Amino acid sequence: MQTLQKILPKYTIALGIVFLATVIYLVTRGNTVVVEAHPVKKMELAQAVYATGYVDADAMADLRSEISGTIGFVGAHEGEWVDKGSTILVFDERRLQLAVEEAKAAYAEQRSETYDLRARRKRSRNLFRAGAIARQELDDAEKEYTQAMKLLQQRELQLKSRQDDLKKQVVTAPIAGVLTLQEAKIGDYIVANTLVARVIDTTSYIVNVEVDELDVPRLKTGQPATVALDALPEKRLSSSVARVVPQTDRITKTSKVFLALDGYVESIQVGMTATANIIYNVQEGALLVPKSSVFEEARQDYVWKIEKRHLKKQRIVTGASDIRYVEILDGLSEGDSVVVKPEEKFKEGMEAKIRADRAD
Repeated sequence: MQTLQKILPKYTIALGIVFLATVIYLVTRGNTVVVEAHPVKKMELAQAVYATGYVDADAMADLRSEISGTIGFVGAHEGEWVDKGSTILVFDERRLQLAVEEAKAAYAEQRSETYDLRARRKRSRNLFRAGAIARQELDDAEKEYTQAMKLLQQRELQLKSRQDDLKKQVVTAPIAGVLTLQEAKIGDYIVANTLVARVIDTTSYIVNVEVDELDVPRLKTGQPATVALDALPEKRLSSSVARVVPQTDRITKTSKVFLALDGYVESIQVGMTATANIIYNVQEGALLVPKSSVFEEARQDYVWKIEKRHLKKQRIVTGASDIRYVEILDGLSEGDSVVVKPEEKFKEGMEAKIRADRAD
């Protein structure tokens, strides 16, 4: 049986080896980082103005009742398509027709009385010239005829007004489109100037966005834009700048810009929330890196460059940028690799183990 003195040296050597291996492992592990790398390469740089807004329609009509009255007929309901000139609502014509008949009767009566007074005036003039009547009697005849003519004109205007009201009993669509508002029912009493229907031309959708006043000078009609809708997150809609409103809101410091969609989009609706990127400059062959790879220290821009599988803190000079990438003017060359997401623990000379599942 081996003595304790003979066994201890062997265990001491083994423990020393394990300790040394552990130290080497910890030191080595501390100097190795797993990173996502991205190649520095030349690509197209599209600079864009970001804006938010909503879907609108260029052709939309609000229809208001021109008269007060009871609804007697409903020709179309909310959500239905209507052609230009289609009947949407009709007021009960009985009261309106009665008003026209009463106005006609009053006009006819006054016209008859006026004709009689005109004949009387004519006789009075003849009699006055013959010396058969006094001047006062002629003046009375002239005055009665003048008053009758004025009243006849009033009766004529009243008749025309009643006839116009009769025509206004029918509410028609001024444009073709879909009714997005029409809640009146037969028997409802509608007061004059009430909004009774709204027609939207679904082929005239346009995107209304608000652009910061600092970005407005970069925009002009015809520039391409990409639109995304919250309701259709999987789609990106092509459009272009149709109009730039030359007025800045004093409170929001933004201006309205209207984007015309390139084609018909199914399921789109007025009022949907929209975001847009309006491209104002495209630069071919720009040397680019991801924005996320750039970090700042002491007011200088840097990236972690991967050089011979080790990290190197590289100072850079940046230029233009878009949503994802930034242009490199100095400090890197095409073909270099940079770390996509810098970390505070990174140090110069660390070994960089590149993650295999990197995606550009």
